[in-house]
Amino acid sequence: QVQLVESGGGLVQAGGSLRLSCAASGSTRSINTMGWYRQAPGKQRELVAIISSGGSTNYADSVKGRFTMSRDNAKNTVYLQMNSLEPEDTGVYYCSVTTWRNYWGRGTQVTVSS
Repeated sequence: QVQLVESGGGLVQAGGSLRLSCAASGSTRSINTMGWYRQAPGKQRELVAIISSGGSTNYADSVKGRFTMSRDNAKNTVYLQMNSLEPEDTGVYYCSVTTWRNYWGRGTQVTVSS
């Protein structure tokens, strides 16, 4: 079992920045990829960024150049640095990890005002 706790969400004006954190606990040795997803009101959950155990990252086109995902394996924590935030980035941001199955955190709300 893996437990995930996200933090760092909040309310920010357009153009501002936020840094999300996701701390994993439990069977962390089995973690392979870690990812950030988001879900806006009335929309499906979508991938924002993903990072492999080796540190390779992939981003959704909508956040490339603005968001940076990083991973601290010693702390079993991933981060999402979000810059130049736009109202379209508003949503609940979820952390997910993959072992032999997917685990999800409860999410953290990000609201970007125009």
